[in-house]
Amino acid sequence: MLQLIYIVAFTVLALLAMANLIRSLLTLGIESQRQLSPPRVTHPELLDSDGHVIDEPLLVMRSLSVEDARAQLDAIYRESPSYGDDACGETQA
Repeated sequence: MLQLIYIVAFTVLALLAMANLIRSLLTLGIESQRQLSPPRVTHPELLDSDGHVIDEPLLVMRSLSVEDARAQLDAIYRESPSYGDDACGETQA
């Protein structure tokens, strides 16, 4: 008699689990087919000063020699606020 109660109880639990699985799969299928229109948020760097979207290329690369790159990096370093500090232990020449 006890075995029969176990069989009935586990059969009911298995049927509930299968019903829950089928309901979850159907819900997932319906949700994946629904077309949601996400709000159109444009990144601020893609807008001009008036707030309109820029339709031109944002990155233009040109060939640069090592000396030109070094000169530009040195100029940026000299313009930085920490240029006058002796934090690195280097002396200014």
